[in-house]
Amino acid sequence: MAANVTIATVARLANVSRQTVSNVLNAPDLVREETRARVRAAIEKLGYRANLAARQMRTGRSRLVAVRIDPVREGVETTVLDRFLHGLTDAAAVAGYRVMLYTATDDRTEISTYEDLLASYALDAFVLTHTHHGDSRTAWLADAGVPFTTFGRPWGDIDRHPWVDVDGAAGTGAATRHLLEQGHRRIGFLGWPQGSGVGDDRQHGWATAMREAGCDVTRLDRHTVDGLAEGEQVARDLLRLRQPPTALVCASDQLALGARRAADIPVIGFDDSPMAQISGLSSVRQPLGEAAAECMRLLSALLDKGFRDAPGPVLLKPDLILR
Repeated sequence: MAANVTIATVARLANVSRQTVSNVLNAPDLVREETRARVRAAIEKLGYRANLAARQMRTGRSRLVAVRIDPVREGVETTVLDRFLHGLTDAAAVAGYRVMLYTATDDRTEISTYEDLLASYALDAFVLTHTHHGDSRTAWLADAGVPFTTFGRPWGDIDRHPWVDVDGAAGTGAATRHLLEQGHRRIGFLGWPQGSGVGDDRQHGWATAMREAGCDVTRLDRHTVDGLAEGEQVARDLLRLRQPPTALVCASDQLALGARRAADIPVIGFDDSPMAQISGLSSVRQPLGEAAAECMRLLSALLDKGFRDAPGPVLLKPDLILR
């Protein structure tokens, strides 16, 4: 960034006031979306970054947000989270924040990590991923009075805290309706073990679209842990039915790619991972960049207004990518 690039410089390029630029950085919910986009484009073009030290002295904030990064492992899910983290880092930088990463293997160790981080750093807030039924992490942070938002719904109580999520049911519903329009009436579903909030939501979209079309779903779903071999195995099981499915909708790209090993029928996955793109697999794409930006928008509002007056939840629609 050039030394002479200031808020005033950004304001001139975006044709707005300096106060509007400040609002985009500190309270984006006060600014119209069109104006926010114009200011952020000017910020990016000029390479402007706020003076964090001065802002911390003025506001009492560290401008640090912490988010968990998963241990290294194979699989599509890791790639999806990496894309979200990249988007979150970009959105945080535009808003004048920095992202701190930490690791944890389960809720208990993650809560222990919260305690260590809060004792060592002046963190402003957390962004949580992998929400699930009975999530003890959100309860701990709320009880401790620590601001946070989640990428994922608080399953069972959607009003518990601010959140951003992708409508998985809308995604699998769109995939199922596409196959119905192609003439298929026996469309199977490969999903994760029941009880998973995300997995159950994706199955619900398939089942609802099938029933609305007057199609029977009895025995047409199978559940397993995520993986190529697992997807192939449960797909073969479905194909042994006396009336096997003529197409499949899957809760993940890994299950879908495994299913394609088992049969030469139309298969649609979920996440539009690099593996799906390379292999020509149709899939449901999550708007991960938009989700990350919305998480930062909610956090900014939360830090300014508190939980009571924070904006409501955000549910984003995915896109069906056909190949």
